[in-house]
Amino acid sequence: MAGHSQFKNIMHRKGAQDAKRAKHFAKLTREVMAAAKAGLPDPAMNARLRTAIAAARAMNMPKDNIERAIKKATGAAAGTFDEVRYEGYGPGGVAVIVEVLTDNRNRSATDVRTAFSRCGGNLGESGSVGFMFQRQGKIVFPAAVASADAMFEAVVEAGAEDVESSATAHEVRAAPERYHAVLDALEKRFGRPQSAALEWLPLTTVQVGEEQAGTLMKLIDLLEDSDDVQNVAANFEIADDVLAKLTA
Repeated sequence: MAGHSQFKNIMHRKGAQDAKRAKHFAKLTREVMAAAKAGLPDPAMNARLRTAIAAARAMNMPKDNIERAIKKATGAAAGTFDEVRYEGYGPGGVAVIVEVLTDNRNRSATDVRTAFSRCGGNLGESGSVGFMFQRQGKIVFPAAVASADAMFEAVVEAGAEDVESSATAHEVRAAPERYHAVLDALEKRFGRPQSAALEWLPLTTVQVGEEQAGTLMKLIDLLEDSDDVQNVAANFEIADDVLAKLTA
């Protein structure tokens, strides 16, 4: 499991996800607005908007909120957001990608640079770590929606690349160009997914110890605390015994 997924699981167990719900909704709203403004406000004609809406629905954002965001984005007073991708290294040489959606590049750059500096990391040039990741769609369903065999069959029919089933969830991976078709097919069959998004998935991972894991989780937490940061990906992995200590 990639480091960021483990981080998310740890924070969920500690109850921090609920505390960040409003901030997460604000980020989802910003992405819906940016997607609607960048193309047509009709999700059937705008792939990015479909992706943004799918992610918002997976997080149980009310339909009215989504529709208001689209309407606001197409209004005369709608602002413009710049998309910026930062790349760098965290403690232990862990590669980190930070995706930003901002109306103030200077503010965003300061927030990202400060987070890396406080945690012993360094920002790199564009492309410095991107080759260590692959862009893929990730769709997660609760394990209860289907057996592993039934999910595998559905994934093959939908044209996805892979699925990993566990006692708690089915994690489906799809190529970016197949993502929407796979999501539509699986949603019709199994209902709304637990989460759905295009993500940077690491090609290889670096296993870290307890001290580095704690610092890396702090780095990701600082980055995600910025209103401008939409997504963070990292290529670290935490051993089961270390994970047990951190979640105790």
